Amino acid sequence: MAEEPATVEGSWSRLWRGLFVVSGIMTTLVIYGVLQEKIMRVSYGPNKEFFRYSLFLVFCNRITTSAVSAAVLLASKKALDPVAPISKYCLVSVSNILTTTCQYEALKYVSFPVQTLAKCAKMIPVMVWGTVIMRKKYKGPDYLLAFLVTVGCSIFILYPNGSDINPYNKGRENTIWGVSLMIGYLGFDGFTSTFQDKLFKGYNMEIHNQIFYTSLLSCFISFTGLILQGQLILAIDFAYYHRDCLWDIVMLSTRLQPNDHINEPWL
Repeated sequence: MAEEPATVEGSWSRLWRGLFVVSGIMTTLVIYGVLQEKIMRVSYGPNKEFFRYSLFLVFCNRITTSAVSAAVLLASKKALDPVAPISKYCLVSVSNILTTTCQYEALKYVSFPVQTLAKCAKMIPVMVWGTVIMRKKYKGPDYLLAFLVTVGCSIFILYPNGSDINPYNKGRENTIWGVSLMIGYLGFDGFTSTFQDKLFKGYNMEIHNQIFYTSLLSCFISFTGLILQGQLILAIDFAYYHRDCLWDIVMLSTRLQPNDHINEPWL
């Protein structure tokens, strides 16, 4: 029997929507990666100065994200009231700030392609946190796959080809610090994604509600961290005197990366 025209049309519609979504994600991820690496690894100005304030990038990104998520909630006429206790949102915010800060800091020592490949090792911390927080049970093949992927990533990172070194930052590569920061990133990111999953399952929570409160709390926490470290004025001053850096920061902040705020465990 021939397939109904409506069914065929619906299949093509889903296909085109899927292609649009995938292409959009890939495009924004590429832009996100280029901007991250440029800001953290490429010098600015005639004096070849490097931007060193990772927490400022987190702060700018979270301001944009909280504003956009609030606008979405208001436009869709959804309540802005917190669904879960504020302490739970705060826990996600803190772990997410630590995740993103480690990610930015690691770019001072390893290239973005190396960092991206290292994220494949996220399976192990996700499995660990899933066991601790969600009481999940995994099978032997799951552990074997996670182990093999992690070993492969470790070999690539610890024994990189000389051509992988960023030409703008020769001499800045530091495998020990880079790997340490990436381990911190993977550990905190695994906790963030697992705890977010627990919140979604424990509360009737809309996705933008969680994004709004975690981002808003992240604004306050990162702003406080910048003040305590005395970096806020320094970061603003750097951006003021290096307008190309300011433009990069604006572009990075408006390029909202989904998995910076709402993560899904891999397994």
